[in-house]
Amino acid sequence: MRLDGKRAIVMGVANAHSIAWGIAQSLHEAGAELCFTHQGEAFGKRLAPLAESVGSDFIHDVDVTDDASVDRLFDAVAERWGAMDILIHAVAFSDKAELTGRFSDTTRGNFRNSLDISCYSLIDLSRRAMPLMEDGGSIVTLTFEGSRRVMPHYNVMGVAKAALEASVRYLASDLGEQGIRVNAISPGPMKTLAGSAIGGARKTFRHAEANAPMRANATLEAIGGTALWLCSDAGASTTGEIVHVDGGYHVMGMPRPDNL
Repeated sequence: MRLDGKRAIVMGVANAHSIAWGIAQSLHEAGAELCFTHQGEAFGKRLAPLAESVGSDFIHDVDVTDDASVDRLFDAVAERWGAMDILIHAVAFSDKAELTGRFSDTTRGNFRNSLDISCYSLIDLSRRAMPLMEDGGSIVTLTFEGSRRVMPHYNVMGVAKAALEASVRYLASDLGEQGIRVNAISPGPMKTLAGSAIGGARKTFRHAEANAPMRANATLEAIGGTALWLCSDAGASTTGEIVHVDGGYHVMGMPRPDNL
């Protein structure tokens, strides 16, 4: 599966352990040219050497809640590339204080902010990317099984991811006529900066690892390989899907007998 000549925006690389970074490495190794985004100076300093390691000097500071900021990104892409082929949306946020305790304690302000950043941003970015995907393209976002089943402390993010998955289906319907595919990857628990914000993250990681059919959680390489498939010609007829990359944990109804 090759992506020679393809151009991709990758959003959400926080460090070398980020899922978005695993995807970026797979796209780069397949020949894609990459543009990276971050939010804020601190994340920009972490991102710069990673981007350089895959031959990219195309980095933008983007706040997905600020229309002018997003406009600047797509103006820069249009000026430098003229067109694009791939959008990797690994953007999500919720107040860490509300990712412990009870879902019923979710505040109105954090509910709005979580849905805006974690879900609406995909819709907004897809709409802006569409005119630049002149020959079709692929949009890939990240979700989690907490969208369908209650996960400890995932709280409002479960609702945001459920909305995100519904948005994937509606966007797939809207954009398919232009040859643009829209899919989501659903990894199991991962040892990432975002994952660590959720209360009890280490216990959740160990539980999924012990009870998944493969007896292992996903690796960055496995997730990157799935993204490569979805972005390449091999995924030409796949759209509107939620692809699980979690060692099969999502099929289990209960823990394994030894772990009950």
